[in-house]
Amino acid sequence: MVYIKGEEMTRYTMQLILDKWIEPHMDTSSWEYYDLCCKSRDSSEDQVLRDAVEAGKRIKAIFKEPTVTPTEVQKQELGLKQTWGSPNGAMRRGWNGITISRDTIMIEGMELGYKKPVLFERHAVGGEYSAGYATVGKGELRTMFYPKGVKTEDVSHAKMVDVRQLHDEASAVVTYDNPLDNVVDLAHHFFSRCLKARVTPYVVTKKTVFKWQEGFWTRMKETFDEHYRERFREAELLENTGGELRHLISDAATMQLIRWTEGGFGMAAHNYDGDMLTDELAQIHRSPGFITSNLIGKAPDGSIIKEFEASHGTVSDMWLDHLDKEETSLNPLGLVEALIGAMQHAAAITEVPEESAIVDFTTKMRKFIHRAFAVGKGTRDISGPEGLTTEDFVDLVAKALAGDQATLDLLAADANLGDEKRSRRPPIPTSSFELLNKDEMRRFFDSLDLNNDEKIDYDEFEKGMLRLGVFPKKYFPEGPPKF
Repeated sequence: MVYIKGEEMTRYTMQLILDKWIEPHMDTSSWEYYDLCCKSRDSSEDQVLRDAVEAGKRIKAIFKEPTVTPTEVQKQELGLKQTWGSPNGAMRRGWNGITISRDTIMIEGMELGYKKPVLFERHAVGGEYSAGYATVGKGELRTMFYPKGVKTEDVSHAKMVDVRQLHDEASAVVTYDNPLDNVVDLAHHFFSRCLKARVTPYVVTKKTVFKWQEGFWTRMKETFDEHYRERFREAELLENTGGELRHLISDAATMQLIRWTEGGFGMAAHNYDGDMLTDELAQIHRSPGFITSNLIGKAPDGSIIKEFEASHGTVSDMWLDHLDKEETSLNPLGLVEALIGAMQHAAAITEVPEESAIVDFTTKMRKFIHRAFAVGKGTRDISGPEGLTTEDFVDLVAKALAGDQATLDLLAADANLGDEKRSRRPPIPTSSFELLNKDEMRRFFDSLDLNNDEKIDYDEFEKGMLRLGVFPKKYFPEGPPKF
């Protein structure tokens, strides 16, 4: 498979994991490594990125560590020739990206944000990310389309997309497109995953206002009706949607993500909406470290390319602490889930005889990490101040993988947790208390305590939540009533 190295704290942690979890048990001699740190990209004039993209096309199984897209400040600090562009954008284009799947990571015995899995598809192309723009003044703005092969001077075959008068001294004009050809591929990927995970699918757009988004919904709906609707009905996964694929306006989706904490649903959305909504999903489910991020692309021969990464960045603040010789406690779960996904996909598509052994090993690795969290031996974001440091956590799992009996006995306690302990929520991180504005929290409490008795009963709680607009709503198949 292809292994793409990044930088900062995630690079340091993944090297520990490679050295202590992978190399002692796996033959990685056929892995191809590409270093996409800023200095490597700079010294190679970005040839290393182009090589990584070509390798991904060829091998079709990729693991990527978080990377840095340098700012002007970082360019000066690192002595770079230029502010190199986003490697993620280059990969999505180079691998004909269809969708970015971002799902909740579920840990048995731990209650995070959602009780059941939540699946998400973010269209991997189009939108604001590759927009052209200019700042202009008063005048007339025309947007013209010329079919392929038609010269720009041949106006007879051109199509006027838009014309408008600009009256301000300064206006930002932006052009971008949303490709629709691969939406059917996205639909098949999404609905197949939802069926397998037994979750209810929803399609999210803002098509009521942005009329051009109708094509995304139409293609999703047609694919669903022709290939999946009866299968979802038979699986009893459409009972809350009137037996049909339901559309959600993006505004409503932001609220449903907060309300539907039981989980058991999936959403598919455009590129930008998908980015924003999965950020919200990650925060509800504890942090971006508990969300997967997999890019699904398509090779020229029609075969699938899969790139696996964590949904978070390089964790710069911890890297600075590490450089200052301070203790850190980085949770590597998202990184390791991505590594597991890439290793299992690589084994599957190359049909190696050792495929079952690779699946068994990576499944065991995931199990040990989850058990460590469940018995209170996780990193501090989950286990509180008594949690393990970055290095101690890596060492704990390394001992389990090596068959250390005392460690295995410790982790095996997960199987005997009582109901009360199994359903416990993770402790509140120490950092949350440090950020808390106690005066404002007191004022908020007083606003809910209507009779000033220093207690909030259910009636006061209900009225307070209604005032804030945060409450579970009834479902109306025909739409909400008019008030």
